[in-house]
Amino acid sequence: MNTATLPGSTLVAELRPEAVNAPESGIVEVMNYGRLRPGLIPLWVGEGDLPTPSFISDTAARSLAAGETFYTWQRGIPELREALARYHERLYGQSFSPERFFVTGSGMQSVQIAVRMIAGPGDELIIPTPAWPNFGAAVAVAGARTVCVPMDYAQGRFTLDLDKLAAAITPKTRGILINSPSNPTGWTATRAEQEALLALSRKHGIWIIADEIYGRFVYDGSERAPSFHDIMTAEDRVLFVQTFSKNWAMTGWRIGWIEAPEAFGQVIENLIQYSTSGSPVFVQRGAVAALDEGGGFVAEQIARAAEGRRIIFEGLKATNRVTLSAPVGAFYQFFSIDGRDDSRKLALELVDKANVGLAPGTAFGPGGETGLRLCFARKSSDLVEAVARLQQALATI
Repeated sequence: MNTATLPGSTLVAELRPEAVNAPESGIVEVMNYGRLRPGLIPLWVGEGDLPTPSFISDTAARSLAAGETFYTWQRGIPELREALARYHERLYGQSFSPERFFVTGSGMQSVQIAVRMIAGPGDELIIPTPAWPNFGAAVAVAGARTVCVPMDYAQGRFTLDLDKLAAAITPKTRGILINSPSNPTGWTATRAEQEALLALSRKHGIWIIADEIYGRFVYDGSERAPSFHDIMTAEDRVLFVQTFSKNWAMTGWRIGWIEAPEAFGQVIENLIQYSTSGSPVFVQRGAVAALDEGGGFVAEQIARAAEGRRIIFEGLKATNRVTLSAPVGAFYQFFSIDGRDDSRKLALELVDKANVGLAPGTAFGPGGETGLRLCFARKSSDLVEAVARLQQALATI
């Protein structure tokens, strides 16, 4: 339908430009094109194929049955904030106060709140790209400007040029958004790179928004990826945005958290109050169970992703038509097909010819235009079939 003919369409020009110019998702475009195809294997979005485990769902159901359906703490119920502190202590080997954690309505809301706390009209945030498109959109909706710093790309591997990033800092720069391990590339910052980024933050008095959502998904035998937690001090300008979606198969639950200095508590509480007014108690009860009882399930998720990574990397490499390297972290394979530069057109074509759904690199900003992103957090049989279909399609295009 032509939106220009819709009732009220002539009034669109009176809306705020931050709202009108919010970009359409290039990933959703391909999804809408192919989502109703019979037998299509959907590898375009960032979620696995396992439903939320019963120990989480049952806990939430008991909370619902007990009538926990009323307004609650804006910062999150105390039990969940305490569980977040325990989880971080186990993961990072440090002591954490529950007062550093604030429950949000999703990882996306965490990003929005973090951006709004530090940036607005006239400000700039630096984002290494390719990057999850929602980062830049959150910056734009806040009225600020994204400064993209394309990562270097050679032999299928992305690397961050710290000198190039430092050169992008101006008096308008308010922060750097670092997603490691990265969606969509799997790039994972080393401790040395994080130390260099923290040094830039200290030198220029700018913030780091740290998205370490995929930090558990690493494939070198480590328990987790390097984290700013390992090197920062209490005085450093670091905000962590997080979600329950990936580790515990809770994408549809819409719950996440922000970790920030305790002194920010009232500010964050206010921003939650004036957007969602808090997360449902029964959802938070499920989140407590995820943190306290979910170790085995997370290990299962990581093991499945590791096998998926192997299947996809080896299968695509065998075509001799793609440029790629095995991702260090996260659960995505980013690759380009030799001789094909328009990834949007290619993603649509592969829906038709392979019945496999992939995300086009054009959705992820400068540096990603020629690539495709494939989510391999699925059962092996689906991935083996997807590889076979892609191999057949690549032989003809």
